[in-house]
Amino acid sequence: MRHPCTFLLLILLLLSSCNDLKKRGDDANPPQKIDRDLAEIKAEGKLRALIAYSATSYFLYRGQPMGYEYELLKRLADDLGVELELKVSRNLDDLLTELKKGSVDIVAHGLAITTERKQEVAFADYLYITEQVLVQRKPDGWRKMTSDQIQEAIITDPIQLIGDTISVRKNSSYFKRINNLSKEIGGEIHIDTLVGNLATDEIIKMVADGSIKYTLADNNLASINASYFPNLDVAVPLSFSQRIAWALRPESADLLNATNTWIQKEKKQTDYYVIYNKYFKNKRSFRRRVNSPFYSLNQRQISKYDPIIKENSRRIGWDWRLLASLIYQESRFDPEAKSWSGAQGLMQMMPETAKEMGVTASLDPTDVISGGSKYLKKLYDRFEHITDSVQRMKFTMASYNCGYSHVLDAQNLAQIKGLNDTIWDDHVEKMILALSYPNNYNHEVVKYGYVRGLEPFEYVEQIFKRYDHYKEFIDQDGP
Repeated sequence: MRHPCTFLLLILLLLSSCNDLKKRGDDANPPQKIDRDLAEIKAEGKLRALIAYSATSYFLYRGQPMGYEYELLKRLADDLGVELELKVSRNLDDLLTELKKGSVDIVAHGLAITTERKQEVAFADYLYITEQVLVQRKPDGWRKMTSDQIQEAIITDPIQLIGDTISVRKNSSYFKRINNLSKEIGGEIHIDTLVGNLATDEIIKMVADGSIKYTLADNNLASINASYFPNLDVAVPLSFSQRIAWALRPESADLLNATNTWIQKEKKQTDYYVIYNKYFKNKRSFRRRVNSPFYSLNQRQISKYDPIIKENSRRIGWDWRLLASLIYQESRFDPEAKSWSGAQGLMQMMPETAKEMGVTASLDPTDVISGGSKYLKKLYDRFEHITDSVQRMKFTMASYNCGYSHVLDAQNLAQIKGLNDTIWDDHVEKMILALSYPNNYNHEVVKYGYVRGLEPFEYVEQIFKRYDHYKEFIDQDGP
């Protein structure tokens, strides 16, 4: 009979062998290094950014994409000379995971710079400094109470939170702050862990509505939301000042340097502070947005003309959000818009074209959108030889902007230059730009002469970029 120690020794040897095998296996499959820095970004021509859909970061208002991070990202991409490609985070707990996987180049979210996070990612220079505050609801009937009575009914000191519960996302800096605060004050504060797809402003609204009792938020975000929810108190600080910054992969050293150079340059510009004030200080503008039905966090409408646009888009077989983007491009949804050339109305048709399309009341939205859609369909039918529907739409839009004849000239020029005359992207769009120069608009295949090619080029590009935003915010079926 073997001694029990022998069995123990065998078990220890087996465990040691398993650990060695696991270690060798881990060494054989180390984490994949993401070989993508500024050079690769410029070669592709795209900066991939992860952004949050919230009341201050990125949203849609009256047909226009807006947001603090969104505006700054556009400026950064322009500074780098690349196109901005946005990816909207569906789970804020996974922001840094997405970055480390390599699906994005930068996380443009209000991340507090912490020691733990610095071990995972690199931070750009801070964008602003804030502190975390307690978001709590004032007592019922607070409007009839004195200031002292309100103060007696709410939390005024962090110690009063001992034994109580605060609701936050698990991977947020707020979660770590509550744990640290519990240690500092010598008593446990319970944490109600919320799902990662809730933006901080949504959680603040939950406090205002009474569905949760407390949460934490950065002071600037808490204050701007409290201007809309007057029943909230956000006066109790729960942290020291913190730097808020964007995150990048440590391997992306050149992108980090370029981003820091851009931030330092931006901080010397007035626009940098105007953008911050626009989203975090302008309370009147914030309330106007939040109250609007054309604010994407509310009813997810683009404009008050959505029903008319949907009806007419079905007639021409287009996604109604694409048609909406075209109408915004033409008039910003202003039915009384007029151009120097005499075009007018929501779809900026010339009087002769409007008459041809049966538009009798030049400023009536139903009449104008119906007539403009008929004209788009007429142009679309002229490009029936183009089999790709997206390319065909782009030819249609360019024709709507500068005239079918000029687009036909650009197609003829494309054939001469060895380009594909049925593809707009990188082919005919180059020729529409070329028609701004004498050696091209005087060519024998060009019948209709000069056109300021930059206008149709940007027209098509901007409509489709805005359409991409609309698809992020607005369902195809509408609200």
